[in-house]
Formats: sequence, C-alpha cells, structure tokens
Amino acid sequence: MPFPDEHHQVAVVDYRPEWPAEFEQLADRLGTALGDLAVGIDHVGSTSVPGLAAKDCVDVQVRMRTIDEARDVPLLAAIGFRCRPEPWNRFEVSSGQRCRKLVFAPPVGARPCNVHLRESAGPNARFALLFRDYLRGNEVARRAWGAFKQRLAQSVPDLTDYGQIKAPATEVLMAAAERWAADSGWSPK
Repeated sequence: MPFPDEHHQVAVVDYRPEWPAEFEQLADRLGTALGDLAVGIDHVGSTSVPGLAAKDCVDVQVRMRTIDEARDVPLLAAIGFRCRPEPWNRFEVSSGQRCRKLVFAPPVGARPCNVHLRESAGPNARFALLFRDYLRGNEVARRAWGAFKQRLAQSVPDLTDYGQIKAPATEVLMAAAERWAADSGWSPK
C-alpha cells in the first residue's frame, strides 16, 4: 500500500522528456547519501524508456555490493526517503532465485519515485536493466507495452489491482526480452 501522501490510483501518461533530468537529480542525491556503497545508479522502469507511456513515477535502481538494512535504511532516511513497510519489500524472485531488495518512497511532498536497492550481482538487478534496454531497442514491443498499460490503467485504476494484473503480462514481455538479449548479445552495463 502506498503511504497516505501517495496516489492510490493509477494514471498512465504519455512519455515526458523531463523524466531523465528528474532521474539525474534523484541519482545525485542518492549518490551523495550512499557514497561508495552504491556500485551504480540506474534509471529503470517505464520512465527510463523514451517514447513509452508510464506512470509519472521515476524508478531508480541503486546497485549495491550487499544490502544491509541496518546500514542502508538510516542513510536514506537521513535524506527523507521512507523504506516501504510492505512484506514484498525485502525480497523478490527473479530467474527462480530469491533476491534481497529494499524499496523506498520519496520524502513527503517530493517528486513521485521508487528507489530500488538491489545487490549488483543479483538477477533482479539484471532484470530491471534488461526490461529497460529491451523496450528502448524494440519499437514494436515499446508501443504495445505502452498501449497495454494505458488500457489497463483506464479499466483498473486501483494501484494494487493494476500491479497484480500487470505482473503476468510482464513475465510474457520478459520472455521476449530474454530472447532478444540472447539474439543480440546484450549484457547489462
């Protein structure tokens, strides 16, 4: 569930050219707070794909050597980011592996975003980069994914329901992305 100050309804909007600059501002702030603990800070999710319709919520992936909740939560709390309390926030399954993660909401009143801390070597970090790069590189998939999300948001505007319906469709998209990665020789950068 979102924090009380966050939107509970989904609205998917056309791509906005300001999203990359807004990511850069977030990345600078996070990089300053985390220092050398961050292996990389990536713009991921739909707002990272030029031309793709998305929720107006910038997704940031911070690749860490390791995730240490006792260390990482206070570092981000010091700059206002709130660790999401939901049970799904500590682990996710990617490529059949259970992977550590932490997701943070923005400070109250700040630009909507999700900050995902993932271990750099984990398949979940690779997943986020492959999602982005596949949709950047495949115009047909990008248009179809954007149209799907817009139709879904119009018919199922509740954030929780939207996410539950989108999850299996994401699996189908990512199966195509894996084929694309194998065919193109893609590897995460």
